[in-house]
Amino acid sequence: MEVQETRVQTDRVLTIPNVLSMARLVGVPVFLWLVLWPEFGGPHNDGWAILILMASGVSDYLDGKLARRWGQISRLGQLLDPLADRLFVLSTIVGLTWRGIMPWWLTALLLGREVFIASLLPVLRRHGYGPPGVNFLGKAATFNLMYAFPLLLLTERSDWLGSVAFIIGWAFVWWGTTLYWWAGILYAVQTRRLVRTGTAVD
Repeated sequence: MEVQETRVQTDRVLTIPNVLSMARLVGVPVFLWLVLWPEFGGPHNDGWAILILMASGVSDYLDGKLARRWGQISRLGQLLDPLADRLFVLSTIVGLTWRGIMPWWLTALLLGREVFIASLLPVLRRHGYGPPGVNFLGKAATFNLMYAFPLLLLTERSDWLGSVAFIIGWAFVWWGTTLYWWAGILYAVQTRRLVRTGTAVD
C-alpha cells in the first residue's frame, strides 16, 4: 500500500479547499446539536442532520480534488482535512450512540481504532516525525462511514425507507469499520518502518 505524501504547493490560508474543510469543522457542533436535541426534549431534526452529513461527505471529496487540480495544496489543508474527518466521525459516533441507534460495542470498536492511532503519535514525534499521512484506504474507510451514518439515522423510520436504510446502512458500517481498522494497522506498519529505517514507506 502506497502512503500518500503530497508536496505543499502554497502557503495561502484562504483557499477554496481550506474553506471547505473549515466549513466541515463548523458543521460538527451543529450536527451534534441537531442529533442530540431530541434527547433533551427538543423536536427531531434528523432531516437537517442528514443534509449536514451529506454536505460533509461531498465537501470531503471536493476539497482534496480541488486542491490538487488548482495547485492549492497547503500545510494548513493537510492538517484541517484529516482533523475535520476525524471530528465528524467521532461526533457522529457520539450522537448515534447517545440516541441508541448505534450499539455500544460498535462504538467501542471505532473509538478503539482512534485510541490505537493516537498511541502511535508519541512514537513518531519522539523520532522527529509528524502524524502519518492520509492514504487511500483511510479515505475509503471514512467515505464508507460517512455514507453509513445518514442511513443509520433513517433506520428509526417504520416504513419501507427505514428497512432499506437499515440493510444498506449496516453494510456500509461493516465495510467502513473493516477498512478503518485495516488503515490503522497500515499506519502502525508505516510507523514501525519509519522508526527502523528513518525513511518513508511505499
